[in-house]
Amino acid sequence: MFVLFEEDGAFKAGTILADNDASLQVETTHGKRVKLKRANVLLNFREPAPAELLARAEAEAEQLDTEFLWEVCGDEEFAFADFAAEYHGHAPTPVEAAAVLLRLHSAPIYFHRKGKGRFRKAPADILQAALAGLEKKRQQAAAIDRMRDELLAGRLPAEFSGMLAQLLYRPDRNRPEVKALEAACVDAGLSAARLLLKCGALSSSYEFHHNRFLFEYFPEGVHFPTFDAPVVPDGLPRAEVAAFSIDDATTTEIDDAFSVTPRATGGWRVGIHIAAPSLGFSRGSALDAIARRRLSTVYMPGNKITMLPDEVVECFTLAAGRDCPAISLYLDVNADLSVSGQESRIEIVPIVANLRHHDIEPVFNEHTLHDGGPDFEWKRELTVLWDLATVLEAGRGKASSNQNQVDHSFYVDWQTDTADGPGYVSIGQRKRGSPMDKLVAELMILANSTWGKLLDEVNVPGLYRVQSGGKVRMTTTGGPHEGLGVDCYAWSSSPLRRYVDLVNQWQLIAVLTGGEPAFAPRSTDLMAALRDFELTYAAYAEFQRQMERYWCVRWLRQQAPKEVEAIVVRDNLVRLDSVPLTFKVASLPLQYPGSRVKLAIEGSDLLDVEVHARYVATLAEPEPSENGMSFFEGS
Repeated sequence: MFVLFEEDGAFKAGTILADNDASLQVETTHGKRVKLKRANVLLNFREPAPAELLARAEAEAEQLDTEFLWEVCGDEEFAFADFAAEYHGHAPTPVEAAAVLLRLHSAPIYFHRKGKGRFRKAPADILQAALAGLEKKRQQAAAIDRMRDELLAGRLPAEFSGMLAQLLYRPDRNRPEVKALEAACVDAGLSAARLLLKCGALSSSYEFHHNRFLFEYFPEGVHFPTFDAPVVPDGLPRAEVAAFSIDDATTTEIDDAFSVTPRATGGWRVGIHIAAPSLGFSRGSALDAIARRRLSTVYMPGNKITMLPDEVVECFTLAAGRDCPAISLYLDVNADLSVSGQESRIEIVPIVANLRHHDIEPVFNEHTLHDGGPDFEWKRELTVLWDLATVLEAGRGKASSNQNQVDHSFYVDWQTDTADGPGYVSIGQRKRGSPMDKLVAELMILANSTWGKLLDEVNVPGLYRVQSGGKVRMTTTGGPHEGLGVDCYAWSSSPLRRYVDLVNQWQLIAVLTGGEPAFAPRSTDLMAALRDFELTYAAYAEFQRQMERYWCVRWLRQQAPKEVEAIVVRDNLVRLDSVPLTFKVASLPLQYPGSRVKLAIEGSDLLDVEVHARYVATLAEPEPSENGMSFFEGS
């Protein structure tokens, strides 16, 4: 005697070895012995053999029309054997009964299971909904296959239009487009970014990195919403000075300028003039909401995303040939460079020149200051400011510690196409700590510390930078900044570019005019702005570093050198001589930090932003220290 039974969701047949009334010992067609409860037996039969029964039943089940079976069966629950007898018009053979069972079981949307071997036909409305769902899945599967094939053929499916950012940076794996992209990536052996770049969905690797940042921090785009034009208040006094700014050639948000006016009694009246956009709009305005949302200008090589709209920047930037609203800090400087008095004022300042680093540094540098150098316009004023900056630096007790560091400037010519897409990059070097750097830095430190202390003294909250124990943090109350050697430090000198400075400027104006501060003590809005600024400013800075690294790799690909020289930083990490690019060299043997090595460039990747290089030779080891020991020997 043989039996048909269900085990683990599959139908099996076997030979009865022992019948114990409530249970059976059965040997399956594969020779496995199992113990069955009699209630689990679906069919008893004597012929054909178990293996033959299953084979013939499966073949016969394929010939049964599922829709017809659904049509002819009743609405009540039924057993498969009874339905098989009704369908065939006679007592079914074991093969016929098993065939009906297999067909009913394989069509769950037509026949709902109600127990072992028992079924009930699906109601018509439920069946139609299920069939519609199946058809939808079939069409979706076909669409996924079609989109995958298009991607593999190097074409971008029409469905991908308008959703590239989501596909790349935040894919929803329930969407058919994402499923198609993932399937194509597996078949092509490429990442999503590489495959879409190959299909032309991305114009260049730059677009991939730039758009990822925009997707996260500017999901609504970089365009500004509508706002009311700022209005500068009338009646501000006009300063009797000739102010000038000192900036890089690409700077358009000119926040600060200086003036040097000789005094009749000797010495000078030195002015530090900061652009005052806070005079043109107030807290709670549309422009405030814009600045609060962005919190800072985003800088990157060849581009930037300003905190304020261009029209607002143009209105308040300290551009040459204009009278600009500003907050000024005046210093009464004696002939011996001691400061005998100071005054803060809100006024209109005439800007007569915008000096640029590349024009001034050749005639105003350490060598010309020491040897006299040629005469040029602004030499007298710059020399006075340099001498004053030197005294201010000494007064802080914090001599410059970055004299040997080099800053790199990136210039991208977007009109020039390269093999890697639009943009030809040039990277220049500029030694940090030049006389112009020092005089600007010292006067900004003075302004920020003076105004921060003023806010603190009158108990008006601001946003301060405090350093203790080597850790810099931001607070809403004043505290010492050990790194700068000042008692109080509040960013106030870049209100066109940083929301913190704009907030502090509103608070400072209230103090100077006797008005109501924009933010009251213990303001929750001020604390929220502080937290958001810290997180956002750090993210913007990290993006700038990432894009500088990207353009360094682009520069290396432009130059296409076969070999380069680099300095060992530590272990197998090296830094190129010519550009600020660090990367690891797997083949680099153990070297002293500071060693100069020669590397062969074997490739690079602009999506991973990596360089692949091979060690060639060690050119020089670091010089020994004064005590005759190398620094690594004493470490």
